[in-house]
Amino acid sequence: MQQNKKTFTVEEATRKLENYCAYQERCHKEVQDKLKGMDMIPEAIDVIVVHLLNHNFLNEERFAKAFARGKFNTKKWGRRRLIMELKKKNISKVNLETALKEIDPEDYIETFNDLAEKRANAILESNKQKKKKKLADYLLYRGWESHLVYDKVNELMK
Repeated sequence: MQQNKKTFTVEEATRKLENYCAYQERCHKEVQDKLKGMDMIPEAIDVIVVHLLNHNFLNEERFAKAFARGKFNTKKWGRRRLIMELKKKNISKVNLETALKEIDPEDYIETFNDLAEKRANAILESNKQKKKKKLADYLLYRGWESHLVYDKVNELMK
């Protein structure tokens, strides 16, 4: 059984990727993966990526800032998780640091405290040690720094 996979000219692929990048911020890796999925050859991928960069459809710093702000505000991710996820997307160290500056330090601590308190109240566990572990695991998974997590767990679970 043969699949009829659509082939694209460089111009068609360029238009398609312009729309893809205009819809939401993208990183280089996402764009290259999308083009590879469209069976574009490496030379065409390079031409299209350069076009997107030159016409400001693709901007890694802008992507990193938007990603960090969005994941912090909606998913309540801590710095460690943000760094890990941005590294997975091959974001440079400079852009990574710039992205983390988007988060206000006061908002960061306030969000952490709110999240920890809400989660502590939601954990239905009578054993104090198990409750502490569940809260710590939850906060660490979300990427909050361990010194913050353990201080807060001990503060909340006296």
